[in-house]
Amino acid sequence: MNHPRPASMAIVGAGPKGVGVLERIAANAELLGGRKLVVHLVDPHPPGPGRVWRDRQSALLRMNSMAEDVTMFTDESVRLDGPVVPGPTLAEWMDGVRSGEIPVAVDADIAAELEVSCSTSFATRRLQSAYLNWFFQFTLDRLPSTVEVRVHATRAVDLTDSADGQQQLWLTGQAEPLLVDHVVLAIGHMDTEPADGERDLARFAAAHDLTYLPPDYTADSDFSAIRPGETVLLRGFGLAFVDLTVLLAEGRGGRFTPDPAGGLRYHPSGGEPVMYVGSRRGVPYHAKPEYRLGAEPATLPTFFGRPEIDRLLARPGSISFRADLWPLCAKEIGWGYYTELFTAHPERVRLNFDEFAERYAELDWDSPELRALVAKAVPDEEDRLDLDALDHPLRDRTFASQQDFATYLTDYVEADLARRRDPEFSADLGAFLALLSVFKHLAVVIATGRLDPESQLNEVDSWWHGFFSYFASGPPGHRLEELLALHRAGIVQFIGPDMWLRAENGRFVAGSPAVPGEVTATALIEARLPKPAVTRSPDPLLRALLDRGELAEEVLCAGNRPYPTGRIRSSAHGGNVIDQAGQPHPRRFVLGPHTSRRGPAAFTRPRTGGVGFRENDAVAREILVFQP
Repeated sequence: MNHPRPASMAIVGAGPKGVGVLERIAANAELLGGRKLVVHLVDPHPPGPGRVWRDRQSALLRMNSMAEDVTMFTDESVRLDGPVVPGPTLAEWMDGVRSGEIPVAVDADIAAELEVSCSTSFATRRLQSAYLNWFFQFTLDRLPSTVEVRVHATRAVDLTDSADGQQQLWLTGQAEPLLVDHVVLAIGHMDTEPADGERDLARFAAAHDLTYLPPDYTADSDFSAIRPGETVLLRGFGLAFVDLTVLLAEGRGGRFTPDPAGGLRYHPSGGEPVMYVGSRRGVPYHAKPEYRLGAEPATLPTFFGRPEIDRLLARPGSISFRADLWPLCAKEIGWGYYTELFTAHPERVRLNFDEFAERYAELDWDSPELRALVAKAVPDEEDRLDLDALDHPLRDRTFASQQDFATYLTDYVEADLARRRDPEFSADLGAFLALLSVFKHLAVVIATGRLDPESQLNEVDSWWHGFFSYFASGPPGHRLEELLALHRAGIVQFIGPDMWLRAENGRFVAGSPAVPGEVTATALIEARLPKPAVTRSPDPLLRALLDRGELAEEVLCAGNRPYPTGRIRSSAHGGNVIDQAGQPHPRRFVLGPHTSRRGPAAFTRPRTGGVGFRENDAVAREILVFQP
């Protein structure tokens, strides 16, 4: 059959998500049946790394996942219609580069890092950039000759329909659009204009010659207005905070050395501000575990998998996260924790595991009977899993002074570091792995649209994701060692839990109800990423589609009450863009964490079923079977 023109598609966003779709195009290319395909990759940043993982960023910034836990390749655990194409994890790639088995040219800094890295290292973002760049080239090399890739190092600014249904993708600096059959919007980090409260703070700062930095991706923030020695408030104690301290301390010439008394010592350069940090919990995210399980992992899922989900879905009405899902989720997390405690550390329990497991399976989470079973079987309270205490580490605590709180928090961080480095506490890793399983299966429930809107917005999107990040997605331990050293050097100070903030008398003022006193500052930095808010996106392409009603914000409804989520509305199964009339566009797809499908934001861990891979595969296959 003669084809007057090749099939064509555009992927807007050439970071890991966009290039992941291209990999699935390569894997499923036989569906083209010999037809030609032109793929346009549109991104001002390098394909593979994209914006977030680009090489041109501070060499001080690191990943918060071990190299062995990062992959761009499918494996036998991924359920997809297309073929599995195995490949190296980041750790395996590093081994291959070191041995020469994978020929890659890297600069001197990356080569030096490779020499001292291992599978449990937390690689720099620049090293991850090199892996992603190689992955892009690997994918190009696997494409058949009938598939051509054209890279456009620019921005897409509009997307319109032509008379015959083709998609017209308009690019900066080009008078004529790209004509393609399909467009995939690979949305990664979504910029947003400041919200109302943030705009008020910005106006206050401008009126009083202060500095205010709203939520942003840290590597893109401009900190030049932050002066040496200036008192700065940081609102947020998670990963963005960690990156901020890196860039405002070591990034300004300070350095860390081993302290003979233990830990690290920080040597200031004189260019650092004095940073006061506070948040709702008042404590930093937990450090990542630095050990492996001591016994066979728990069977997951056991209490929150497809059978339990199907039983919930068979009931009429909406599903509540707290009432219906959380007891199952918590029991699954507990199962991961206690399986490891009983099987790897039997000397710390009073029942054999089979007896405990049988009783545990019969009882509801947090019931008096289950609490009694745990108390009987686990004599040391420190060995019992208390998810509520984990979520509220400073509940009902008050402190006599700021110094009293600083002493407490220093001890808290040191204890957390010790626990996350000592294999005696490997039950924490069991809970961590169960959290990952829960995260994956919650996505199944979310995709059904059966969650009560308040549960979806306030409990899953807000509380659950915050708790998951706090417990399971924290920084590598050495970052908390650095935090302690910065505190000892007087560079970082602690405000306390439930941080409050006022803008008054020409200054920013902050404090905590649990800690006496307040802090007055001339600068305020929101140490967090912006929440999804597509209606406040400055991106010209998204704005154009929104203004014409061709793209919509996800709005959940309960009765007559709307619950806008800030996410881009997409179809539950195909990822098609849905317009404001509720109609899916057959030729436009949107993928990423800020869509209503709530795709994964992080890299996939090997052998965990990779939901993101399934999404990429489904979209690629739909495009490949299309007949132009």
